[in-house]
Amino acid sequence: MIRILLIDDHTLFRSGVKALLQRQADFKVVGEASDGLEGVKLVEQVEADVVLLDVDMPSMNGLEALAQIRETHPDLAVLMLTVSEDCEILGECLKLGARGYLLKKIDQDFLLRSIRLAYQGDSVISPQMMSKFVSQMSDPDQGRSRTAYPGQDPSVLTRRERQTLAWLARGVSNKEIARALCLAESTVKVHVQSILRKLNLSSRVQAAIYAIEHKIDKEL
Repeated sequence: MIRILLIDDHTLFRSGVKALLQRQADFKVVGEASDGLEGVKLVEQVEADVVLLDVDMPSMNGLEALAQIRETHPDLAVLMLTVSEDCEILGECLKLGARGYLLKKIDQDFLLRSIRLAYQGDSVISPQMMSKFVSQMSDPDQGRSRTAYPGQDPSVLTRRERQTLAWLARGVSNKEIARALCLAESTVKVHVQSILRKLNLSSRVQAAIYAIEHKIDKEL
């Protein structure tokens, strides 16, 4: 059972998300808060596995709440769920240790999948934010892309690893990659681990950014 805490100041949106989550057999909503300060206090009162945290809230914003939650509960998976498409905010959230950054306009299946991935220790970003984040890693003086992970040649990857990496850029799960490539899920997991090791990356999010930077996502 994945225990989820909701922190969002929009009552109607929070109620809708709660109703969606409660329809899932493996989810349990253990608490909800209407602002960052209340949310930080609630983290101390309930046992949660995943926190869905808004960015723009009264009393204490999502960044401040994230910093406090991560300081006291470093192993707690925090997913930002927001309308903000500001890449600077995305970057700050990742630096503070957010497990993911999701836009509120994502579809329900992507949200549910993201929560499960975060619970398993993976990171996830809305695909449109991933593309926007990478596109802003540009050097206007040089007129060319500045890579976040220079010096790592994608030629070290096998054909299957490149295919797996291309699917990672779409933010899909190992199960979905396995289905697309007609592989066992355990085999995909091995490929993902190999990709991270060979490219010296630490997460699926970094791998997805790498794939977009090197246009590997276009190979599908």
